[in-house]
Amino acid sequence: MIMSIFDILAEQRIADAIRRGEFDNLPGAGRPLDLSEEPFVPAERRMVNRILKNAGVTPPEIGLRKQIVMVRQAFSNKPEGPERDALRSELGRLLLELAALRGR
Repeated sequence: MIMSIFDILAEQRIADAIRRGEFDNLPGAGRPLDLSEEPFVPAERRMVNRILKNAGVTPPEIGLRKQIVMVRQAFSNKPEGPERDALRSELGRLLLELAALRGR
C-alpha cells in the first residue's frame, strides 16, 4: 500500500500526540469498545440483526462463513488426493452459496 503525504502527516501527528500523552486520559481508556451498535450498517439492517440476535438465531451468512473457515482449514491440512478434491469442491459450493446470499 502506498501512503500519500497526508497519510504520512496524519500518522506522524498521531504518533507525536501519543508521545505527549494526549490520549492517556480519554473516557473509556482501557475498556473494550462497544461495537454492538454497528455504526456502518444501515439502521434497518441493525434492527434486523438485533432481533435475530435476541432470538438466538444466526443469519445464514454467518453460518456459511463459519463453514467456509472450517473447510478451508481442513483443506489446507489434507495432502493431495480425493479427500482434498472433495474439500475443494465443497469450498467452491459454499463460496457460491455465500455470493448468492450477498446478491439478494
